[in-house]
Amino acid sequence: MINKVLENVNLQDYTTYKLTGTLNKVICPENIEDLRATLRELNENNIKYKVIGNGSNLIFTSNYDGVIIKMDNFNELIIEENVVTVSAGYNLMKLAIKTANLGLAGLEFAAGIPSTVGGAIYMNAGAYGLEMKDVVKEVTVINDNLQLETLSLEDLKFGYRKSLLQEKKYLCLSVKMELIPGNKEELLEIINDRKNRRLMSQPLDMPSAGSVFRNPEGMYAGELIDSLGLKGYQIGDAKVSEKHANFIVNVGNATGEDIKELILYIQNKVKEKYDIELIVEQEFVE
Repeated sequence: MINKVLENVNLQDYTTYKLTGTLNKVICPENIEDLRATLRELNENNIKYKVIGNGSNLIFTSNYDGVIIKMDNFNELIIEENVVTVSAGYNLMKLAIKTANLGLAGLEFAAGIPSTVGGAIYMNAGAYGLEMKDVVKEVTVINDNLQLETLSLEDLKFGYRKSLLQEKKYLCLSVKMELIPGNKEELLEIINDRKNRRLMSQPLDMPSAGSVFRNPEGMYAGELIDSLGLKGYQIGDAKVSEKHANFIVNVGNATGEDIKELILYIQNKVKEKYDIELIVEQEFVE
């Protein structure tokens, strides 16, 4: 392959859960042509691969025997008045704070989402009633023919934690967003206030991947789990947070299988008690 290949890499460094395990191979393409060449070679040789950002929504349930493509080198940012064009590997939290400091409103909701821009598009990440679809104008992707294609907001088929990128083998390269002029001090105050509230209510001092389950309509998943007395329940080193029941934390050397078993246990208990199917927001990687 064109790019330097890292082999037998510690999985802990590639997921926010800090999972125990190894990755067979990791590649960080330098640019679009390197990326396309890598994808072409992998496809031609029928080699399994996964493109990741911060690994903030991923649960590797075993040692991954395919190739991981990491988008760290895709980190360009261009801001022209209120239009932001940003590469897929750019840190979303960093972008939210930077735009707020420039007096551009619209990304305050994202200041606590530990994702890259590409990952946020893939999942239509959101918080506080807002999602990526509320700021996106268009997304440039590599499509399944390894050609560059620009998708409009309508093309992207955004839904709750869903996008076209999950349905098709499209890879986000860059995103164009349209923000709104705002007051810098007010925007930063909103971000800081929300940060303080998260620190009070969420286990941000421990490895996790944020909310595990979607909130059922008109309900909160955390309250359902808490009502069953599951705060503190543990399988291996995966534990239901005692601070927020919709978080699972790694208290030591949790594996992806530990996390998965705990998720299935919670789902079964909620189904038994309330006849509600909790839907997992995070992604299992086999």
